[in-house]
Amino acid sequence: MAMRVTACVGREGLKTNAMRVAACVGREGSVPLLSLLRTRSRSPVAVAAFPKHIIPYPRTRAGNEVKYLVRAIQEAAVDQKATAEKNDQSSQNWKIKMLYDGDCPLCMREVNMLKERNKLYQAIKFVDISSEQYSPDDNQGLDYKTAMGRIHAILSDGTVVTDVEAFRKLYEEVGLGWIYAITKYKPIAIIANAIYGVWAKYRLQITGRPSLEVILEEQNKSRGEACNDSKTCKM
Repeated sequence: MAMRVTACVGREGLKTNAMRVAACVGREGSVPLLSLLRTRSRSPVAVAAFPKHIIPYPRTRAGNEVKYLVRAIQEAAVDQKATAEKNDQSSQNWKIKMLYDGDCPLCMREVNMLKERNKLYQAIKFVDISSEQYSPDDNQGLDYKTAMGRIHAILSDGTVVTDVEAFRKLYEEVGLGWIYAITKYKPIAIIANAIYGVWAKYRLQITGRPSLEVILEEQNKSRGEACNDSKTCKM
């Protein structure tokens, strides 16, 4: 249907706040309603309602998100591995080397705390005695069995310290020397070493691990299999 306009607005016609009527429609003229709607939709006001900087949302957004998520996970994994390797290597100018059992869950809590502190001080070099790369030749001849018996630390001049003294030296290098300061007094040191000796003796059982003899047997067995697979075997 068409809508017939029966009124003509003259030059001095009605004025509104929003717009001025600038055209006069003849009494006999007829304008289809659909045409009016199309004209209105093409008006500058209608076009201005949609800013030019708005870009249609891409249909491939979900696929891109998955791609970016996978990439982020891969990069995070690489960063974690690189961080772990950096923490173990530490600074070349280390003042003390800590030999630790990487398979001991309770021990690792303290080791990780010291690693965090060492990020600032860069004074400790961490050596995991349970690693296949562990070499007694690089650590004052301390073999796996000896290092597993109690805590060992090696000063930069080659001096080996054990038990509570080792902890005190390590803590001093990361600004926590006050924790073990009291153990500098001989009577306190004797008591502290006795308590630590009990822990060192039973720590494998306490943490639910097999005895040292069983661990050594399994280690020798795995090394023997490795030797059989290769032509050379490092003793």
